[in-house]
Amino acid sequence: MSNPPWHAEHWARLQSRRQRDALPHALLLCGSRGLGKRDFLRRFVRGLLCQHPDNGEACGTCRSCLLFDAGTHPDYVAMSYGLRKDGVQRSEIVVDQLRELSARLATASQFCGWQIASIDPADAMNVAAANALLKTLEEPASQTMLILLADEPWRMPATIRSRCQRIDFPLPAQETSLTWLQQVGVRDAQAALAAAGGNPGLARIWAEEGALTQRQEVRKDLAALAAGRGDAMEMGRRWLDGAPEQRLWFAAQVVADEMRARATAQASPLGSTMDIEGLGVWYDAANRAREALRGPLRGDLLLLELLGRWR
Repeated sequence: MSNPPWHAEHWARLQSRRQRDALPHALLLCGSRGLGKRDFLRRFVRGLLCQHPDNGEACGTCRSCLLFDAGTHPDYVAMSYGLRKDGVQRSEIVVDQLRELSARLATASQFCGWQIASIDPADAMNVAAANALLKTLEEPASQTMLILLADEPWRMPATIRSRCQRIDFPLPAQETSLTWLQQVGVRDAQAALAAAGGNPGLARIWAEEGALTQRQEVRKDLAALAAGRGDAMEMGRRWLDGAPEQRLWFAAQVVADEMRARATAQASPLGSTMDIEGLGVWYDAANRAREALRGPLRGDLLLLELLGRWR
């Protein structure tokens, strides 16, 4: 499949710097989930390590490409969440991982080229890990490159962000997104893009997963609660059992639709009895609950408290 059109400008700029031998020692790839940051990373690193690249694109057949595709290239390490001693996956990237990474980057390249490491998600580093990374960024070794990926870069210390060449992947124009969605076979691209808040990659994922049906279910659930026909506890359990963060995303969307309808004197899609201020408060609470689901709080209680406030 061809690369998405919103990657082209970033790709051309990096390849221009590569030709001038002016690549940075640290990159920070930022943007919402679904815009292809990880595909861009893989394509770029693969081409950088390739022994016979063509305008930055990997040949796919040299020894370096074969090792990279097998996940065994000695000059590339991909860091993500590690495992605790009890075998459970960590929820953050810790300092020991960064120390190991620094030691790895200090060794010589086995292919006499770049030593590359990626950290994904870089916004999951704890404070100690970020401090350890800062030292590596301040004293980069020759022919080494760190590539950080972050959906939420504001979670990272400013000292880290300022030492990286930042590449932002903003939402592309609607026309570009719709054309691409149609090219990759998404039916009802307009509805899928609207559900994903203008994010074409997310629209494609959700269309393939049937999430648009789930969006309609959320709308029906909130309309039922507003009409006094729903059971908040039953809905909370059902939402928790099926992609709760995604359902909260859709809940915030449909409440925003309700607020727009009120502001333009149109028919209320949910029939809520709350005023504009109350809807705004609930919208903010839904987004906070989506964030809180990633933490230690009980999801069932979060959802019950939120749905119990909907009228």
